[in-house]
Amino acid sequence: MTAPEIAVAAPEDREQVLASLVAAFTKDPVLRHLFPDDPTYPRYATAFFGHLFDKRVHKGTIWTIEHGRSVAIWEPPSADDGWPDDRLAAQLPADALTRVRAYDEAVHAALPAAPFWYLGVLGTHPDSAGRRWGHAVMRAGLDRAAADGLPAVLETSNTDNVEVYRRAGWEVVDRFAEPLPTWIMRLPARVR
Repeated sequence: MTAPEIAVAAPEDREQVLASLVAAFTKDPVLRHLFPDDPTYPRYATAFFGHLFDKRVHKGTIWTIEHGRSVAIWEPPSADDGWPDDRLAAQLPADALTRVRAYDEAVHAALPAAPFWYLGVLGTHPDSAGRRWGHAVMRAGLDRAAADGLPAVLETSNTDNVEVYRRAGWEVVDRFAEPLPTWIMRLPARVR
């Protein structure tokens, strides 16, 4: 099997990236907590992922396969983007924005104080699932963290993902229960 070509996302990848992430996270506990209504999920999830994409695309920290069929959105250390911003707030109803802010605050309260690379989103369009593309795009960010000599951190509310990440070397370093059960996981700094 040929290794997939991994590329840094460009602005023109936005539509495919968002379509893939909306489809990949349809049953994700966090996204369904944030946007629980089936009829509005696609619109609000698109706004949410669009916000994340727009904040990261010019940093060169979004890695993709096939222009967004598989996506890893990473946040470099010490980045404070004032999240969520007014543009996202204008696209979401007040109740959804309240849930987004509450979840964001809970996650940030549980994150380590020391510098790290943060894997904020990892998803593959369901039509491309099973090819291990998620591991490939995740590895690009892990390589960047290794080059900086820093650990990587992520959060997940999907219990199945906790075991998947553990098998890949991640360890649970914290957990919180509200607004929904979430695990903070860390992969120690690797020598490049």
